[in-house]
Amino acid sequence: MKLIIFDCDSTLSAIEGIDELARDQGTEVFNEVENLTNAAMNGEVPIDEIFTRRLDIIRPNLATAKNVGQLYIDHIEPTAITTMAKLRAEGWSIVIISGGFTQVIEPLAAHLGIERIEAVPLRFNGDGSYAGFDVDAPPTRNGGKPEIVLQLKKEYRPSQIVMVGDGISDLETQSVVDTFIGFGRYAERERVLTEAKHFVHSLDEIPAIITA
Repeated sequence: MKLIIFDCDSTLSAIEGIDELARDQGTEVFNEVENLTNAAMNGEVPIDEIFTRRLDIIRPNLATAKNVGQLYIDHIEPTAITTMAKLRAEGWSIVIISGGFTQVIEPLAAHLGIERIEAVPLRFNGDGSYAGFDVDAPPTRNGGKPEIVLQLKKEYRPSQIVMVGDGISDLETQSVVDTFIGFGRYAERERVLTEAKHFVHSLDEIPAIITA
């Protein structure tokens, strides 16, 4: 089998889920969290330094998580559905690896027909209030995505493995995949643009690269 892995935020969808969770808490919280997100995605600060901090600021509840889940679909990358169909027709199995949140990503994954999500589960109390997150989830730290890729390699033993994403945490997988493709429709990050062997601005450019 052939395995292709996609980041979610600013790749399969235009939004950054953590920023949208913050937006619900007002402009000041949104600005603070957005700045932290950009710093991490640009490689300016380690992800593990800001992961808990952002959630402690936001404390997202279940209702907000569901609303942001719909936003992923509302802002889906315009060629995502047709690209997923083409990849499947060419024999590719599709997985999402994201530093976002499992319950928030699930609606978009279902919309795209993607069953496997490796992300960060949120925890909620019975009344829907925030109760924390899985602190052991690999995407909460730098080097987490390569760790998951290596686990998937052992599990699936694919003949080819491809990673697509916009951020530094995605770029970290370049040494453990056959092909890394940087994505820049929504966020063209300098290090990813410079260091990625391939770089695209639309998901429908991908099949030509990996079948060439």
